[in-house]
Amino acid sequence: MARTRSTEAHEKVLRAALDLFAERGIDAASMDAIALASGVSKATIYNHWADKEALLMEVMVLIHGLNREREEVNTGDVVRDLTTVLTRKPPGEFEEMRNRLMPAMIAYSAVHQEFGTAWRKRVMDPPRTSLLEILDRGIARGVLPADLDKDVAVSLLLGPMLYSHIFQNNKSTTAPSIGPQVAESFWRAYSQARRDRLEKAGFPKTKKK
Repeated sequence: MARTRSTEAHEKVLRAALDLFAERGIDAASMDAIALASGVSKATIYNHWADKEALLMEVMVLIHGLNREREEVNTGDVVRDLTTVLTRKPPGEFEEMRNRLMPAMIAYSAVHQEFGTAWRKRVMDPPRTSLLEILDRGIARGVLPADLDKDVAVSLLLGPMLYSHIFQNNKSTTAPSIGPQVAESFWRAYSQARRDRLEKAGFPKTKKK
């Protein structure tokens, strides 16, 4: 399918905005500067995005690969499915730009809290949805406890990944992920087989609060 002028203009603006956000910071990168760098008029830009924050959101979605269609993970193996979700990585082609832009993004989100909340939701929703689906299937098959607190479970699964991302963000996209260890540790702690063994050994059943 041939690229339309509108599509080409859209991509030019995204790339120009990404460069300027990373080079100057988000607040300092004006829509005028983005229009000049992209060669696309401000009027056209505002036809595609309501404001700079809408453009920034799409830039961040692009470089983190969140514009890709969410893949359903259902191999029948809870640990393998959890591992697949927890080890997903953003596109390697944007790694340098992500590293340059993230400090500015964190600072901007701290000041513009409504945008920061929207961004965190956009980042967290896809993996959270995938993990909940895996947990539901595990419960339905009887390999995870029926009374499993899924919100707590998702927090336990994503917490280590967020810690690794925030405090070890100098690691490249080719570095080994802790995802497999997180998935395996969760399984050892929460599988129905483990609970059955504990109850057989005389440990009381854990009550859901």
